[in-house]
Amino acid sequence: MLSYLRAYRLTMEMKCADLDPGQLATRSVPPSTMSLLGLIRHMAEVERYWFRRVMAGEHAPPCFRSEEDPDDDWNGAVADPGVIAEAWDAWRDEVAFAERFVDGVNDLGTVGRHSDGSTVPLRSVLVHMVEEYARHCGHADLLRERIDGRTGL
Repeated sequence: MLSYLRAYRLTMEMKCADLDPGQLATRSVPPSTMSLLGLIRHMAEVERYWFRRVMAGEHAPPCFRSEEDPDDDWNGAVADPGVIAEAWDAWRDEVAFAERFVDGVNDLGTVGRHSDGSTVPLRSVLVHMVEEYARHCGHADLLRERIDGRTGL
């Protein structure tokens, strides 16, 4: 399961490789706000939520969302080098945290806790993360093909 998650994370990164800021911020089709940059920002939030907040129990406010704009992970994905660097840094930091967390756990039955008190085992979180990346790598594949025709892994 961990090898699938690593492969999907790598695929997401590869889908964004060698693109300029305008290409990374290119939206799919109206009215969608989805872009490759938005996917990176979104996945940073997803990693942060599941591994820092739920599994590690940390107080970790969102990076790219707020009460004013709960969709800022998508809406704020603009063709600005600073925004792009921030997105990559956040995503890489969250992936590194998740990998350290998983490496430090001896039992995939280890339980995390949602803010409402309900619990979830790490195994379920990992399966969910595989599903989340698989779905969004499909989106990334279509976005990348639309930008420059590149297809495949």
